[in-house]
Amino acid sequence: QVQLVESGGGLVQAGGSLRLSCAASRGTLSSSTMGWFRQAPGKEREFVAAINWSGGSKYYADSVKGRFTISRDNAKNTVYLQMNSLKAEDTAVYHCAARYPGSGYYTSPDEYDYWGQGTQVTVSS
Repeated sequence: QVQLVESGGGLVQAGGSLRLSCAASRGTLSSSTMGWFRQAPGKEREFVAAINWSGGSKYYADSVKGRFTISRDNAKNTVYLQMNSLKAEDTAVYHCAARYPGSGYYTSPDEYDYWGQGTQVTVSS
């Protein structure tokens, strides 16, 4: 059983930056594809970014492309989401997710096996 814990959320002004982290408190992430999703109030959970097990393949939603960067450090069992040029519409609870095995990238929440509890990101305009 893998347990994921997100951190790094908070309140930031539009145009600012945040870096989210997702660490495995139990289990290893090195063989997984990792994804970041977000969910705003009253909306469905939406895909943000994904990275394969080696970090060699990354995929982004069009809405964040060029502003967000996903990365991973398998030695630290941690995945990151660097968010720059934040907009009010980026406000949501951000969740990380893991899928095993991690040879590709996946954009549907149903394709992931484990989820973190989420961290709130609020962007003020």
